[in-house]
Amino acid sequence: MMEQREMETMVKQAYKRMTRLCSRGEYCVFDIRQKLRGMELSEEGEEAVVQKLKENHFIDEARYTRGFISDKLRFNRWGRKKIELALHQKQLPGEIIEQAFMDFSEEELSASLPDLLKKKWPTVTGASAYEKEGKLIRFALGRGFSMEEIRRCLEQVKKEQER
Repeated sequence: MMEQREMETMVKQAYKRMTRLCSRGEYCVFDIRQKLRGMELSEEGEEAVVQKLKENHFIDEARYTRGFISDKLRFNRWGRKKIELALHQKQLPGEIIEQAFMDFSEEELSASLPDLLKKKWPTVTGASAYEKEGKLIRFALGRGFSMEEIRRCLEQVKKEQER
């Protein structure tokens, strides 16, 4: 059994390490807990570090969620469904996720889809236009866009390709 003083020292060291980590980038509670598990802290120690990080605003799940959505829209060009799934995998509360999505308009959420489909169109091979469309739809669904968005954008892309 570990001594009380040893445990306090480990918690302080873990807190110091996590503050350095959090000051370099955004992390959610799930990410921090995973890192703390590798440090062999007790559950009470883990909880103490997480609480202290929250109190000192090193961890803010709403801020993390907004940044995550923004990054995935801009850089990874993901759709709403894929982003939601990734956030749920990080065990973020549904209310925080919904609130963060309210900060983004529907246009912002689907802005990258037309460009993705335009770039993908020439590279997709298919025996018929129907087969080609099916492959594009599966590609866009994999990126997390809704069928309604995909259909709308696909019609635009097809019209532009016919010109």
